[in-house]
Amino acid sequence: MSSLIGKTGVVVRNVTRGDKQLIEEIRQFGVATVHEAQGRKGLLDNVIRPIQQNESISGSAITVLVAPGDNWMFHVAVEQCQPGDILVVGTSSPCTDGYFGDLLATSLQARGVGGLIIDAGVRDTRTLREMGFKVWSRAVHAQGTVKETLGSVNIPIVCAGQCVEPGDVVVADDDGVVVIRREELSNVVDISRKRADLEEQKRLRLAAGELGLDIYAMRQKLADRGLTYYNNLSDLQG
Repeated sequence: MSSLIGKTGVVVRNVTRGDKQLIEEIRQFGVATVHEAQGRKGLLDNVIRPIQQNESISGSAITVLVAPGDNWMFHVAVEQCQPGDILVVGTSSPCTDGYFGDLLATSLQARGVGGLIIDAGVRDTRTLREMGFKVWSRAVHAQGTVKETLGSVNIPIVCAGQCVEPGDVVVADDDGVVVIRREELSNVVDISRKRADLEEQKRLRLAAGELGLDIYAMRQKLADRGLTYYNNLSDLQG
């Protein structure tokens, strides 16, 4: 698959998607929990930020490779989208032009697409928020694009430091974006459930007044590292 990264002039029509119920469930755990649950991998670079707040999405990735300053392949990709998909876009060279705005969002909304993750720029952000179309992007930039150079749709791409394959599961919220390999989805959901249950138990204990020092059994490790307590500052000075 890695040999296909960067290949242009290709559209793959058939994408194997993950189980819809598991995709919806994993959204509820959030990016931070999912990232930890799958061994601290799959997290996109922190430059990819949401243009809105208090929103989260999950879905199967439709991948798009675009040329710098050229959004031609977005229009090709729309046709390949199904309800619940997420468009994930990487560029063949770094670019922060405004590839995407309200017109493309309207087209994607009509196909039931859940949102956009793009390692480049977007524009019309106020309208996008008003539309309720969810976007995570590297930049917000009014600079427009052209339609001249071929890219590809539904091949492996690199987006914000992570390899994303068509059909991989994407989760995005206020904390960022994480990618889960489609074949690992069931296992990651199971681990996320257990992690979320454990965190809820700890939350209840913390709310009841217990200290993290005791819940996480930190005291001995801190002592082994040399942490020393003094009753008064004068004792330390003496």
